[in-house]
Amino acid sequence: MTPSPPGLVIFDNDGVVVDSELLANRVLAELLTEHGHPTSVDESIRDYMGGTLLAVRSAIRTSSGRDLPEDFDETYHRRLFGAFSSDLRPVEGIRPVLDGLELPFCLASSGTVERIVRSLTVTGLLPYFAGRIFSAERVAHGKPAPDLFLHAASTMAVPTSRCVVVEDSPNGVAAARSAGMTVLGYVALTPAPRLVDADATFATMEELLPLLHDVLG
Repeated sequence: MTPSPPGLVIFDNDGVVVDSELLANRVLAELLTEHGHPTSVDESIRDYMGGTLLAVRSAIRTSSGRDLPEDFDETYHRRLFGAFSSDLRPVEGIRPVLDGLELPFCLASSGTVERIVRSLTVTGLLPYFAGRIFSAERVAHGKPAPDLFLHAASTMAVPTSRCVVVEDSPNGVAAARSAGMTVLGYVALTPAPRLVDADATFATMEELLPLLHDVLG
């Protein structure tokens, strides 16, 4: 019998590797409110978490009939990177997971390459993913489309059937499912019912390694 090819674990970044979701959605909610689109942090998490700024622009245009300013993305990233410098931390328990993982792994995020690298650098996690970072700005369509995960699997030369995605947003879960991959949903900021399409959910990083072992063997 031909052995199964090695598996691949694909980590989302924000909220899974770095504890950035509250910071990012606070900055986004404040900036949208300043531009006449009142948004709470909870609403930002509900509506935009796991997506791209392009998707935010599209949603605002659809709901209000108005475009966000051209410099919106630049202002958002400037404020966000300032928050990263003082407040960003790794997700609790992620470092032991990365240290204990015996399978190949990579990172695939809706964030820009600059945002990903900055967040990993601030938290000291960049060495874990150097050379294996994939950003939605490099594909035609971000999550919930499957493009990003398919790009990561193709580059890493692993069949989609042997890929497991670790995600914390409905958009990310939908993207992984569309790519034909197994997906594990991290129930942190997102309530478990919103990740119901994941193959399994977990609430702490201590649960992740056993889950990965069960899925990939």
